Amino acid sequence: MTGPTVPSATEAEPAAGWAPTPALGRAVLLAGLLLVAGVLLGRVDLIVLAAPFALGTAYALRRRPTALPQVWISESDGGPLVEGGDVTAAVSVGNPDTVDYDLVVMRTRVSPWLRIDRAGFVRDETVDGGEPGAGPATPDNAGRRSPADRPFVTSVPTGAAVDLELAGKALRWGRHPIGPAGARVATAGGLLVSRAVITEPVRIRVYPRTEPFEAVEAMPRAAGLVGAHHSRRPGEGGELAGVRVFAPGDRLRRIDWRVSLRARQLHVAATLSDRDAEVVVLLDVLAEAGRSGGVDGAASVLDTTVRATAAIAEHYLHRGDRVSLLEYGPAARRLRPAAGRRQYLTVLEWLLDVRVHASAHEPYDQVFGPQLLSSDALVVVLTPLLDERSAQMLARLARGGRFVVAVDTLPADLASPKDRGWAEVAYRLWRLDRDIMIGQLREHGVPVVRWAGAGSLDLVLRDVARLATAPRVGGR
Repeated sequence: MTGPTVPSATEAEPAAGWAPTPALGRAVLLAGLLLVAGVLLGRVDLIVLAAPFALGTAYALRRRPTALPQVWISESDGGPLVEGGDVTAAVSVGNPDTVDYDLVVMRTRVSPWLRIDRAGFVRDETVDGGEPGAGPATPDNAGRRSPADRPFVTSVPTGAAVDLELAGKALRWGRHPIGPAGARVATAGGLLVSRAVITEPVRIRVYPRTEPFEAVEAMPRAAGLVGAHHSRRPGEGGELAGVRVFAPGDRLRRIDWRVSLRARQLHVAATLSDRDAEVVVLLDVLAEAGRSGGVDGAASVLDTTVRATAAIAEHYLHRGDRVSLLEYGPAARRLRPAAGRRQYLTVLEWLLDVRVHASAHEPYDQVFGPQLLSSDALVVVLTPLLDERSAQMLARLARGGRFVVAVDTLPADLASPKDRGWAEVAYRLWRLDRDIMIGQLREHGVPVVRWAGAGSLDLVLRDVARLATAPRVGGR
């Protein structure tokens, strides 16, 4: 577990946070009435009967608490957490006082995207003696109720801490909170109770699960002379392009002696240069559709967009290319192009903050105005094509000479939104209008492909690469 962050506010007013319980009021009232009645009526039996209440209350209050309990939340250090992975965290309550806490009631909130399967107390190993609290908790209805969705009761000795361990599964990517968590303590035999001590939530980072993706086709164009892509241009590299006659400037180590001896003339092996590429992944965040069901359920547009972005970035960064991310929306968030393992971790962190932002204005100039995209970059646009502005943006990029690939992220099994007043005929007409828009994009030279994991972009990248290397005919 990570080191606890104890809120300093618990020590601001040591004695002001404690209040008497109704049990203390009843004990004082009963003892006082019996004593007064015994004195006025001259009955010794009433005074003897009041003595246990008075002595018991005085004995319980002989040592009064001076400090409030400390509550903090910590998460495990098991490395990066991915969708579908096991999540563990602990809500801890500490006793910095000189008196024991007879009763501690704890409760915490947990994000619905963190499915908690087990919850129970584990006492600090530095404490000697005592029982391990309430033990593992089980929900009343395992099908509908989480084990963490109820109060937990335990006791905490002096100078010790008790951890409420939570274990479960992360269902969806994002920053999911555990907390706020709170605790109330009863001490002095249940005669004093503390105010509720509440700590701030801790957000657990859950990275998107990388879908299998492998694009084997060449990039349209490559900028540098490093990387794993085989260019269609000759140069120094590892891909054999053929055998040709020796020419001035060729290296001797490239001579193919078998062909040279057979042809009685020097021949060299020609290769294709290995080049890196710049891949710009553009995320359309203007609209959302579908309902997210977590890692094992249905995927919304945002789920498909984030997971596909992580897969595409991982693939090209692993091949030594430079990857940058852009948001097509009012926020216009941008991640600069870079390569390597560090960039991949930065991409995953950047994706955790992707949100859908509806906007009434055209965000094109805000996204592409100040910074110009490289003319050799491959622009992969992940869009559900639910907004006409998205189609206009794709057409403008294509007319500007960019190599654009549109990836359709709309769920194929998207049902008609009848709960919003849509009739079946209206939904079919909308689908038909969207298909027409996709056809018009293809006429403008923008290939549109549906994301389907492995090999989704192979066919499109091949066509784009051929188009990039085809000769352009210019009119006089």
